Amino acid sequence: ALLVIDAVLRQCPGVLGHELSAAQDSFEQGLLDCPHYTRPETFRGRDVPRVLLSGDHQEIERWRRRQALRKTAERRPDMVDRLRERGALSSEDIVVIDSVLEGEG
Repeated sequence: ALLVIDAVLRQCPGVLGHELSAAQDSFEQGLLDCPHYTRPETFRGRDVPRVLLSGDHQEIERWRRRQALRKTAERRPDMVDRLRERGALSSEDIVVIDSVLEGEG
């Protein structure tokens, strides 16, 4: 019952707090989600990628897309196959995926 309630409510305006939240959910674009970071900038010896601190929103979106593509290609190649079949991948997406599948990514 909770799954149905969640699925229905997240379609109602204002429930998630931001109109783009549901559209940016994992799987909505057919990909697994990219990594997420918060403060501090360094935690347990791991740094937040510099691009995320750059303020360049276009480059941040490109980084997030590449990370989501890599993660999906590694863990769910079946999802990548579906995206290929639908023609939903750009030439840049295909380069990223192919590098992961060839063991370079």
